[in-house]
Amino acid sequence: MKSKKSFQLAIKRLIDIVFSLIVLIILSPVFLALAILIIKEDGRPVFFKQQRSGKGDVYFGLYKFRSMKVKQTFDEKSKGRIYDWKNGVPDEFVFKTGSADNPNIIKIGRFIRKYSLDELPQFINVLKGDMSVIGPRPEIIEITKCYSSKQKQRLAVKPGITGWAQANGRSNMNHGNKIRHDLYYVKNFNLWFDLRVFLKTVAQVLEGKGSV
Repeated sequence: MKSKKSFQLAIKRLIDIVFSLIVLIILSPVFLALAILIIKEDGRPVFFKQQRSGKGDVYFGLYKFRSMKVKQTFDEKSKGRIYDWKNGVPDEFVFKTGSADNPNIIKIGRFIRKYSLDELPQFINVLKGDMSVIGPRPEIIEITKCYSSKQKQRLAVKPGITGWAQANGRSNMNHGNKIRHDLYYVKNFNLWFDLRVFLKTVAQVLEGKGSV
């Protein structure tokens, strides 16, 4: 059973490399266009890099297209948020990313956030091996520091661009439901399950059910 899982993980990594390369090549004109628009409106840098918890709770830099003004972006990055839960993250907790009317969001930033284009650079993370195409979404460190032993089990696999939780709900899903879906994925991983997650995610996007 262990050798079968190792084989599937090797195939999964190969798929990640091939798929992310194809996406990055095909979407390179989009990357270039967005980079030019960001620089034209608010200068450099084009990308925003934020530390997240990866497999085994090892931290890595998650890439996004920058959508906020330079000063505000790095003020927020250094300030962070403080959570002090003692017995795990509450089930009812819902992470808030901020209002779309935030005056610190640049004009092109509103567009890329609306269509989740700010997430596209994460295919670079997939190519590097920090992430996978399919897996639990990478959580911010301030939250994973508060995880209970059960919640930490979601860190047993690489985080993904989309996961079982995102394929089954909107981005405002509460933490309890997210953990439940993520742990189900961790315990039941196989390549067919990954294909199912991918197809459900595509359906979510095409039906316009919100960010995944």
